[in-house]
Amino acid sequence: MTHETQTPDRIAQLLVHLGRAARSEDARSELTAAQWTCLRFFDRANGSTRTPSGFASFQATTRGTASQIIKSLESRGLIARTRSERDRRSVLFDLTEAGRAMLAQDPLADLIGVIGGLDAAERERFLQTLSRLASSLALRREMPAFGTCRDCCHFGTTDEAAYCACMAADLAAEDIDKLCASFRGCTPGTRTEGDRNGAA
Repeated sequence: MTHETQTPDRIAQLLVHLGRAARSEDARSELTAAQWTCLRFFDRANGSTRTPSGFASFQATTRGTASQIIKSLESRGLIARTRSERDRRSVLFDLTEAGRAMLAQDPLADLIGVIGGLDAAERERFLQTLSRLASSLALRREMPAFGTCRDCCHFGTTDEAAYCACMAADLAAEDIDKLCASFRGCTPGTRTEGDRNGAA
């Protein structure tokens, strides 16, 4: 087998290993890996995505399994539910003060620190590569892709505000860099910059 054919396999295995090592639990960890993922998700997701179905899609698991993870965090007082203002049938989850305090102990902090040690240009290239891999894998498996509004084809700006063409709504400044379940990756020329008349 040539070096060229080994490389994709080695990169894939290294990514999996890195993920496992970064989220490994030790005897001091108060949460499971799935609970940590859920806590991070509700911290990073935007207002329309912080739902049980949004987390289930992100975690690539069933709605039932996602609900059990959510209930376990809710029972510990780490997250709290509110009714969506856009759709009163839906519930959204936010971290409580206790949840934010728990997230400050996130075992992912070690990996974040290592990545922070890279220079800015290397981090930017790494982020672009990983984002492209995540979007391509989601497309291949016909699964939802997650990304931030800023990197989405639905994202546009006007003189007054940032705008989501998919949701046909202005975006709050704090949501622009948060995860969105309606994310659609961009290729050159596909961004709907400033288009307030419809989705991409």
